[in-house]
Amino acid sequence: MEPLRELLGSNHRQTLEFFLLGLREVSAPDVDHDELLYNASVLAHFAQSSTQSTEDLPTPAHLGAVFDAYVLDTSMREDSGMMETAGAQCLLLAGYFEDQMRRRHTIRWYADLGAGFYRRAAATESQARKARLLRAMGSHFESWRQRHAQLSRELRDRPYLLGPPRIM
Repeated sequence: MEPLRELLGSNHRQTLEFFLLGLREVSAPDVDHDELLYNASVLAHFAQSSTQSTEDLPTPAHLGAVFDAYVLDTSMREDSGMMETAGAQCLLLAGYFEDQMRRRHTIRWYADLGAGFYRRAAATESQARKARLLRAMGSHFESWRQRHAQLSRELRDRPYLLGPPRIM
């Protein structure tokens, strides 16, 4: 049973490494390392988060939920952490899940919204290094969104990410 558990389970580090390698494959060699690591961590976080979570903020199931939570409700506009979360949710849904979201939502509009969330997060962030990263995410949002979408498509096109189990 132990080999099966190892095959089916993954920890945060393994998930982060999986997305880091995937994003590296769809990025130019000169891509900023901090941005690459940040984007891999966004994907790893959401890969391990539920849309039904009651402990943390649940992962939104669609872009309309992001609109409802962060555009209609203006109370969090000065909260850097919440604006970063909103930007990351737009990145996930308009990027990695672009093909699914495109049927109901205007991706370009949500990409602009996500970039704006990151810029707002940077403007209210007190730590200089993190503010620089958030500003970069706001500026490079569209290129990262496209990389997320490309990675998603490439992963769907691979017939097996895991090889068949070895019979011992």
